[in-house]
Amino acid sequence: MTQTSDNVTWLTQEAYNQLKAELEYLSGPARAEISKKIEAAREEGDLRENGGYHAAKEEQGKQELRVRQLTQLLSQAKVGEPPADDGIVEPGMVVTIAFDDDPDDTLTFLMASREYASADIETYSPQSPLGTGVSGKKVGDTAEYELPNGKFASVKILAAKPYTS
Repeated sequence: MTQTSDNVTWLTQEAYNQLKAELEYLSGPARAEISKKIEAAREEGDLRENGGYHAAKEEQGKQELRVRQLTQLLSQAKVGEPPADDGIVEPGMVVTIAFDDDPDDTLTFLMASREYASADIETYSPQSPLGTGVSGKKVGDTAEYELPNGKFASVKILAAKPYTS
């Protein structure tokens, strides 16, 4: 789980280890693989009309951007404990909300940085409009947040439990 404040990103040990492993892979084996792809495409001839070369260079650029992002994130990371199971909405919590107090119209999500997003559960950043609206609220509280169209929506906090993978 992550929480960013004053340029510090708080991570669980598990999240830190996962991101560090990704950085090590991208900095080592993945760099060697992309270099081989570029070299193989370069040997095919005219680079101006070589789709494989341009695709490999684009992939390399994206990979290097991710390396820079991870390096910066991990350099500012502080490893901490998961949040307490106290029903307060904060980063690292799986939150269930009901829209407009309708118990049938619910959403369950992980409140965390996009860096910790997974396919298993939808993730909302604490800095998102919904994240900002529900942050610090307790189970049973009602929260309001601004929609992209400028209107406001109301949600009721039904549950907030620490995330476990």
